[in-house]
Amino acid sequence: LEPMAVLPGEASPSGICEEEDMSGHVGDLSPKQEEALAKFRENVQDIIPGLPSQDDYYLLKWLRARCFDLQKSEAMLRKHVAVRKHMDSEHIHEWTAPEVIEKYMTGGQCGFDRAGCPIWYEIIGPLDAKGLLLSASKQDLLKKKFKDCEVIRKVCDRQTELLGKKIETITMIYDFEGLGLKHLWKPAVEAYGDLLAMFEENFPESLRRIFVIKAPRLFPVAYNLVKHLLSEDTRKKIMVLGSNWKEVLQKHIDPDQIPVEYGGTLTDPDGDPKCRTKLNYGGEVPKSYYVRDQLKQQYEHSAMVNRGSTHQVEYEILFPSCVLRWQFMSEGSDIGFGVYLKTKAGSRQHAGDMTEVFPNQRYNAHLVPEDGSLTCTDPGVYVLRFDNTYSYIHAKKISYTVEVLLPDKKSEERIQQLEDQTKELKINNA
Repeated sequence: LEPMAVLPGEASPSGICEEEDMSGHVGDLSPKQEEALAKFRENVQDIIPGLPSQDDYYLLKWLRARCFDLQKSEAMLRKHVAVRKHMDSEHIHEWTAPEVIEKYMTGGQCGFDRAGCPIWYEIIGPLDAKGLLLSASKQDLLKKKFKDCEVIRKVCDRQTELLGKKIETITMIYDFEGLGLKHLWKPAVEAYGDLLAMFEENFPESLRRIFVIKAPRLFPVAYNLVKHLLSEDTRKKIMVLGSNWKEVLQKHIDPDQIPVEYGGTLTDPDGDPKCRTKLNYGGEVPKSYYVRDQLKQQYEHSAMVNRGSTHQVEYEILFPSCVLRWQFMSEGSDIGFGVYLKTKAGSRQHAGDMTEVFPNQRYNAHLVPEDGSLTCTDPGVYVLRFDNTYSYIHAKKISYTVEVLLPDKKSEERIQQLEDQTKELKINNA
């Protein structure tokens, strides 16, 4: 079980992390760290009364997150105080998110690990990110996540009282079954990035470990899009599990604390194996909730496609598993669009001479911007073709953005390794 280690060249922030043997937790502080804690408490005494907790455990989280750099830790904590004010944290527990968020935002808190830490589930497959973003404001989505974190903090406090030992971290289980190209929609990834950044900046040192289960081949591409938002400490706590994930979870969590759905024995009082009173499994957001039909987009390129002609954009893909992601709009009228793989290097080819990999069809991109993506199974030159051959009168102006999304190499190797182990087990069992 290897955590996904940090990539070379990613240094931790300056401070006294590197040279210290002490962990920086209560009861394990070096004289230098003790001194930094006392100074830190003095520097932030004006905001201490408004903090959710005033003890050393809480202040040390901010110091550890910035390697005991007093200036950086103070800046981080003061920024958090401003965020608490903005989120109206005093009344966050009475605040209810819009119905669409309550109904369709997946995941939840269910059970405790063997150390007594709460377990939070993120269930990615049935999450309709596009539906949520077209139905709710990003601010409400952030506020819902902020409330979740505050609720979890209270659960940790209750566990601390119950068990007579400090509980200040959570275990997370990320269920990636059903992760698809729809989850890589650019605004969705950006919104998820904002949620992760909010967690990292406002709830530091809160993770015990993250288990990633049922991760498909697309996971390394999705991870690569958000990993820059995760601290070095968070990345080290991510464990990507293979087909034996149920057994591994049970090493860390009692079966009676895991829903039947995830290999344990826990059910709802009515016997529901999915524990739906605690976990939300989302689903497609009905269009009746939509308050907008599009999100404002910035496009990197524009072009005029003359009547009866096409505009082709080429991208060379050097290795498989990359994802091509596009967004485009047209002005005044519809436009055809398809993706092709060249059969011959060099000169421009006609559509009929290339391999069609994303079927050409007409889109009303003048009414609603179009977006999509494609996993490139083969290396080669891919051609995105905007087609106006059917129009004898009108030229069309198009605006578009195209990106090549690369997989994170380390997690790709990990998933390959897990797949190989599974194959080996099957062969041996046969």
